[in-house]
Amino acid sequence: MEHATMVKPSTERVPLDASEWPLLLKPANPSSHEVVAWIRRILRVEKTGHSGTLDPKVTGCLIVCIDRATRLVKSQQSAGKEYVCVVRLHDRFGSGELEQRLRGALEGLTGALFQRPPLISAVKRQLRVRTIHDSLLLETDEERSLGVFWVSCEAGTYIRTLCVHLGLMLGVGGHMQELRRVRSGATSEADGMVTMHDLLDAQWLYDATRDESYLRRVVRPLESLLVSYKRLMVKDSAVNAICYGAKLMIPGLLRYDAGIEMEEEVVIITTKGEAIALGIAQMTTAVIASVDHGIIARIKRVIMERDTYPRKWGLGPKAVEKKAMIKSGQLDKHGRSNENTPSAWSQGYVDFFSPKEDMAVDKNATVSSTRISFVTPVEEKSGSLVDNQNEDMDDGQSSDEDEKKRVKKEKKDKKEKKEKEKDKKDKKKKRSSD
Repeated sequence: MEHATMVKPSTERVPLDASEWPLLLKPANPSSHEVVAWIRRILRVEKTGHSGTLDPKVTGCLIVCIDRATRLVKSQQSAGKEYVCVVRLHDRFGSGELEQRLRGALEGLTGALFQRPPLISAVKRQLRVRTIHDSLLLETDEERSLGVFWVSCEAGTYIRTLCVHLGLMLGVGGHMQELRRVRSGATSEADGMVTMHDLLDAQWLYDATRDESYLRRVVRPLESLLVSYKRLMVKDSAVNAICYGAKLMIPGLLRYDAGIEMEEEVVIITTKGEAIALGIAQMTTAVIASVDHGIIARIKRVIMERDTYPRKWGLGPKAVEKKAMIKSGQLDKHGRSNENTPSAWSQGYVDFFSPKEDMAVDKNATVSSTRISFVTPVEEKSGSLVDNQNEDMDDGQSSDEDEKKRVKKEKKDKKEKKEKEKDKKDKKKKRSSD
């Protein structure tokens, strides 16, 4: 008798690497916050963020960052934006006059401008400076007193306020009729925007058939947001240290882009092209090419998760010995000496990162140099030089201890004084209440 076996579909959801983002075509009416919340529920992810708020009536490009990609939200919010706007003027012009005057007004409103947020905005209405990089008049309608223009501007520019200023410059008044964002940072509507329905269909297909090809078409890797940054490629052995916040040094560098300037924001990548972190350059390209040590970049924002790559630091002979001593109790948990530490370790080991050690070394150096200049050869032979040095070191240590005691006593006196004053106030209150 043959037995037919039926394989039941799995109810477990395969974990998806959600370190990505969709370029969403935001519809009119819902707010950016609502759209982001809906996407979080559709894709069933923990965190979502967007590249810059759009008013409910505004449509166009909205970069939605998912999970690990939310670490890039601030860098995308500060990126430049481009809009296409329809402005309605409050009075008519003669034939051919509207286009000429509107083009002149747009040219006049280029560069750094004072702007106050509109009444309906959710931020404090404070005067601020925003830069209009470029603008272009696309079309006019004299019968309905409408104008369509394109504008490239700094992040945080209010196009609604710009339309009001256009109306004031033309002397008739005006307001924004319609607005569409056509570019946000390095991405534009020509890069293939997706709708909310596309996301919903892609997630349903992934849940039903485990086919993620459609989902990968609408959700993109976060590295594509960083194509405009100059790159620093590092060794695999340096990746995890950077994930823990270490600065990028010359020995960990493999390749670098040309034209890097001081304090410029750069992206640090692996040999596979994975983004590790955003950093601030501490050397120019010319300096990097000419030195063999030093800090290349300090870390601004870590993107990669820790321990994605194996740890490669703390594997030297001294580090291994130190770890063994911490484990056996010969050093404390921070690696400092205690009562069980062997004298050979204390004499042979120098902590170059300890400021107290540096101060002690400098102090000894100055003492020895000043003493040598006044010591006779007879004193050197007798060994009094060493004794004098030891005495000076003891004096320095005792003076430091006296200073600590004095500071401690002052703090104690202040505390006692405050307590006495508090007691007096309490007594006065009791008397007044009686």
